[in-house]
Amino acid sequence: MTLPVNAFKRALRDGRSQIGIWNTIPGPVVAELLAGAGFDWVLLDTEHALTDIPDIFAMLQAVAAYPVSAVVRPQTNDTVLIKRLLDHGAQTLLLPYVQSAAEAEAAVRAMRYAPRGVRGVSGMTRASRYGAIPDYVQRAEEELCLLVQVETAEALAQIEAIAAVDGVDGLFIGPSDLAASMGHPGNARHPEVVAAIDDAIRRIVATGKAAGILTLDPAYARHCLELGTSFTAVGVDMALLRAAASDLAKAFGRGA
Repeated sequence: MTLPVNAFKRALRDGRSQIGIWNTIPGPVVAELLAGAGFDWVLLDTEHALTDIPDIFAMLQAVAAYPVSAVVRPQTNDTVLIKRLLDHGAQTLLLPYVQSAAEAEAAVRAMRYAPRGVRGVSGMTRASRYGAIPDYVQRAEEELCLLVQVETAEALAQIEAIAAVDGVDGLFIGPSDLAASMGHPGNARHPEVVAAIDDAIRRIVATGKAAGILTLDPAYARHCLELGTSFTAVGVDMALLRAAASDLAKAFGRGA
């Protein structure tokens, strides 16, 4: 058995735009539904969701049957959480709240086995197909992809330094947290925030690393794509469910 290819990482390297969707509802059912919807990638979120480490295992299994890439977001940039998610078979991680090159370097070390990193070695994991991939430890790093979130004004000032870290494949802008850090909580569409995001995308692209963002505004998503975002999430499962449910209720004279 051979090491699975990380199609998402290959696409970013080739400069092919990847359109994604956010999965915040725990369990394999919604994850599988979204996996078959036609997106390039689906984000399995454990930071702002009820989803936890045990849930991720089954969700990764559900998504694996479809031609879509799974990206997993841990609760935080933590060596133990990273190790567990990688052992479960996650190949691409999106780490929240990375503020500096030093924090990015720590994440890279957590992704890599010694002597280049500190990831703990276990032979019987889903990642190695329970030992059926004989050279997993030697080659795992080739197909792992690390994305880091820059989501404060302070982090945006460090874009070039973070992007220069070997092992960082992409930088993702978090509009909501950025807006709050800039004094505009709940208003990611404030002109100052939009200007900062536009500038950040251009700077990330200039470094040669992939730029990413999540926005539920289709027009702004297209704007970001024009600026050069390589991995762009355009929907969230719970937001889509709420909107569809509200529209249906209104169609029958119910709801607000």
